[in-house]
Amino acid sequence: MNTPGPQSTLTREVQAILIPSGDKIQLEKDKPFQITQSMGGSYTLIYDNRILVRVDAKDSDALGINQEPSPQKEIITENEELTEEIIYNRLKEVYDPEIPVNIVDLGLIYDCQINKKEDGTYSVAVKMTLTAPGCGMGTILAQDAQSRILEIPSVSEAQVDLVWDPPWNPSMISEEGKMILGLV
Repeated sequence: MNTPGPQSTLTREVQAILIPSGDKIQLEKDKPFQITQSMGGSYTLIYDNRILVRVDAKDSDALGINQEPSPQKEIITENEELTEEIIYNRLKEVYDPEIPVNIVDLGLIYDCQINKKEDGTYSVAVKMTLTAPGCGMGTILAQDAQSRILEIPSVSEAQVDLVWDPPWNPSMISEEGKMILGLV
């Protein structure tokens, strides 16, 4: 969803994250909001006609949305190796709350290291960046990425580090991302 939806009001108080600072804020019941983006398990709202916030899918009922069950995630079998493709597919579920493109197609993922541990589980280390170093949403996006990786049954450890070298630039956006943003 890229254009604001109809205005509605919150059915209960809910915790949200201010965009772009990343600060937590309590949203009040009966205050107006409009959904500007619904991707990757969260909602970006214009709240009280003046501020941009992100609300987690677990609080969708406060927005008057009945959350449908998530589609079945890919599961790797005991004999199947964990691959970068599986990690990247999971990371494609993480979206910048201001841009309707996932972090992989935005070119924010710089490196992915997969190590098989003695117990047969995997440790995954990812290096990612942001479109701007001062973005307060960086730790939130890194936590989202880490959570998505840890949802993979064979992953027992996941670390996501924010890096700034090389600096991100728009040429790092994938062709699919450029199409979504109307850059091609």
